Parts: sequence; C-alpha cells; structure tokens
Amino acid sequence: MNLREKPFNLNDSDIEWVEKTLSSMSVDDKIRQLFCLVTYTDDEEYCRYIGQTVRPGGFMSRTMPAEACISAVNKMQKYSKIPLLVAANFEAGGNGMIIGGTMLGKPMEVAATDDPEQARRLGEVCGVEGAAVGANWAFAPIIDIDYNWRNPITNTRTFGSDPDRVRKMGVAYVEEIQKHGMAASVKHFPGDGRDERDQHVAISINDMSCEEWDKTYGAAYSACIEAGAKTVMVGHIMHPAYTRYFRPGIADSEIMPATVSREIVTDLLRGKLGFNGLIVTDSTTMAGIATMMPREKMVPLSIAAGCDMFLFTKSLDEDIQYMHKGYEDGIITKTRLDEAVTRILALKASLGLHKKQENGTLVPSLEEAKEVVGQAKFRMWSKECADRAITLVKEEKGVLPITPDRYKRVLFYSLENKTDGATIFNVDESENKRFCKRLRDVGFDVTEFVPSPGFEGMMKPVSEFTDNYDLIIYSASLQTKSNQTVVRIEWANPMGANVPIYSHTIPTVFVSLENPYHLVDVPHIRTMINCYAGSDEVIDSLIEKLMGISPFRGISPIDPFCGKWETHL
Repeated sequence: MNLREKPFNLNDSDIEWVEKTLSSMSVDDKIRQLFCLVTYTDDEEYCRYIGQTVRPGGFMSRTMPAEACISAVNKMQKYSKIPLLVAANFEAGGNGMIIGGTMLGKPMEVAATDDPEQARRLGEVCGVEGAAVGANWAFAPIIDIDYNWRNPITNTRTFGSDPDRVRKMGVAYVEEIQKHGMAASVKHFPGDGRDERDQHVAISINDMSCEEWDKTYGAAYSACIEAGAKTVMVGHIMHPAYTRYFRPGIADSEIMPATVSREIVTDLLRGKLGFNGLIVTDSTTMAGIATMMPREKMVPLSIAAGCDMFLFTKSLDEDIQYMHKGYEDGIITKTRLDEAVTRILALKASLGLHKKQENGTLVPSLEEAKEVVGQAKFRMWSKECADRAITLVKEEKGVLPITPDRYKRVLFYSLENKTDGATIFNVDESENKRFCKRLRDVGFDVTEFVPSPGFEGMMKPVSEFTDNYDLIIYSASLQTKSNQTVVRIEWANPMGANVPIYSHTIPTVFVSLENPYHLVDVPHIRTMINCYAGSDEVIDSLIEKLMGISPFRGISPIDPFCGKWETHL
C-alpha cells in the first residue's frame, strides 16, 4: 500500500493527517470506521446518534429531496469527528440520490448511443449534482457485462453485452465523475451478468475461465483501475476458476462469494490487477452472502478476506459486536484492521474531506444546489441521449410511421411489473400511463385494453377488434428490481387474454420502455422498439420517432433476439 500512488495520490500533508488520525483511534474507533451505513432520513436525533455514537466511516443515502439530502449530510458531518464518506447509487444520474435530480439515462440507454461521450456526460451529471448535495462517493459505474438475457438484476443497469463497449463506457464515467470531487466505485467485482440469479435472494456465479475473464471483465476492471478509479465494490459472486487458480485443490464446498474470498479480493483484485484503492462489499443484507455461513463469521471474514469497508448491517449493534469478536478471535488481525482503516482515511484525504471539514465546506448550501440540480444543460443532454438511444429492433414494412391520420383508433395494451411498491430501486409505475397520455395528446383516440371474462366459445369475435381499432400498441414497462427472479411478461387471465394474437390482422407495434429482451416472449411481433428507460425525455423522443418526425438512431448494446432464430422472423 503506497498512499502516494494511484488512486490516492496523497501529498505529505495528506499522509500526515491519515497517520495522525489513525494513531489517535482506539480499536473500537477503527472497527466502527469499517462500516458504511444507509439513511433515509435527516431526523436530528438519528443523525446525532449515527455521527456521535455509532461513528461509522460513511453512509449511503437513499433518494430524498435535495433539501433533505443536504440536511442529512450536514447533520451527519456536524456530529462526526472524522469526516464521512457520503455515497449514493449514481448509476443513471443525480436522481440516484436526489428527487428531481437529472436522469441522463440508464446505462444501457447510454450504451445504445454507442458513444463514450454519453457515458462521460453521465459521469458529469452524477458528479456535479451529487457534489451539490454533499455526496462524495458514487456506487457506480456498473461494469457488469449482460451476457445472460435471463439475468433479472443486471439488464438495463449495464452498458450491455459487448465487453469492449462496457470497458470504454466505464472508463469514460470514472474519469469524468472523479473530476468533480466524487470517488467512483466500479462494481460488482468479479462481474455479474453470467448467471440468471439475483444476489439479493441467491448466490450468483461467474462461470468464465480465467482466460475468458481476463479478456472481458478483467479488461474492464484493469482499464478502470488504470483510469484511477478510487474504489471497487465486491459482489456476492463466486468465481470458481480463479478461486481454484489461486488455491489449487480447494473443495467445491469451500468456494465462497467474492465478498468473503481472499482468493478473489486479495489475490485477484489486489494482486493480479494491482488495485491500490479502497474495496467495499456490496450490501451485506443480501441472501447471496447471508445463506453461505453464519453472520457472526461472515461479518469479520469480509474484512479478513481483503475488503476495507462493510456495507450496511442487519442489526447495527449486533454486527458491530460481531466485528469486534472477529478482531478479538484473530480473524481480523491488527495489521489487516489498520490497513483497512488506513485506506478509508486515505480515500477521505484524496477527496480533501479533512480540509473541507477544517474550513467548513463539507456541505454546500441549498441555494447552490438549486442552481445545479436539474439544470437546463443536463435536461438537454438527457433529451439528446434518448434521441440517440431508442432502437428499432424489427420493423414490419408499411406500419411505421404512425399518425392520427393513418391510425386514429388505437388499442393500448399495458404490460408492467406486479409490485407492492416495496423496492429499493426507483420503479416508476406510471411509465405506461404517461406514454398512453402522450399518444392522446398528439391526437390518437386511445382505448386501454381490459380483459373480458370468458373461455372457449365465449370470447369476443375478431370482428369486434378489426371494426373498432386501426392500430394496436403494446407498452411494456417491466423493470429490474431486487428480490425478483425473472423479468418476464405475465399474461392476463383468462387464458392469456392480452397476448398479441391480432398482429397478423391489425397493425401492431410493441414498445419496451425497459427490459430489452421481450422478443423471447413475443417472437411473432414484427415491429419491435427498445427504449431502455421510460423517462419523460425518452417517451417524448419515442413519440417523435413513431410519428416519423425523427429517425431511429439507437444501436442495440445487447442481442434483443435472445439467441433464438424464431425471434428474427
């Protein structure tokens, strides 16, 4: 560990602060510094308790209004002796932390432009808007590679399935966001997207050989490390090939997710890739790690394996006790503890947090934030990204463009997540409604499909549809979210009442506002459009393209045909 080298690049004064701070800390102080918590509130007493009593190394903010973000950060920093790392999931824009923040575009939407400049813009939006409310750590970019169309969590959160494109987009994001006082955290090492499981609810495996991994995921991580990425987030993902490479003869039952695997964290990431920055676990509340061993063992083992920070807790006091016990039992050595805390302090010093604390500039003002968050330039960039991303996957000759003159009467089928709203991701349940409204705004007479009761012999005749509708539009808004196992269409009763059975009788257009893999469930659809996101900017651009006002420009960053021959027909 050399604090003068990349990615910390500390000077003598910075190193002096790190060493002086470390030497002043008790074992309890150091152990508490390992924790990165989560907050949803700016409640004064809660912030006081976290800052003064718990004394973590940092916290992640869930999405709140800008005023609440600044208030929470201000209070947390005020009550903390050592300045805090303040993180958020800046994956698609400032909206990852701030309600009203700019969503430039989901990573797959950005990738569909095939232009790394759009990823650089994403980094600028996240960096500028995040810093405006006091954030200094982005849990992004995601450089997972979406090889498996069945994966329920990577999907549009990735830059696609082309390793070269993922690498270029990841590097552009890292380089830009770190210009704005924000540490990037490339994730989820050693790489998601191969498996079809979600680490929130099950273990996940990257099944690549060492040679394959080096050329794909490894190349992306190496490039981001070379670009100066300050941190890496380790996922609850097994990598059997590299585990066996570093530990020949290991039993299958001993292969562990990267979070608690010395072979993957220390030997591969630190050793082979030469990463000198801070390593943080993914959320430790996920079943992907919780099912592998008792929590009492897992908590300290993550640090012993080489991670420097422990993300979230199940039970705050209990997890701190587990970490203490792991230290007392020798699972975490004094050397390993001091090394982890040194990297935490070095990251803070590299961001100038100690200097900002001293001069009172850790938290910007609300007035400053209002001038930055959601600014006109960023909104314009969001519109441009949408215009360049929307992809015409398949087209039936003669159907497009659609206008009220050609197709006045539209039957609108809405397909969306079945959710109770209890999700940590920003699942927008109004996307289809907003698309439907925009169709009406431009002059279409839109009828929303409602299934009718009836089984064989009692269903509506085909003539009832051909006599009343000129065009059918399917709008799918099935978004990835935690604790799910598939992102697939669930058809309505009775007997799949909303399946596209009239596509050979009535002109039909299928639009996916989110998941780009729906052709696997509707292979007979002949006009298919992928949008990758359902923001207002995307929907406005979609309307223009459907009506022939602007051309389709997107280049698919994945295989929308899911490797199946019949989806091409």
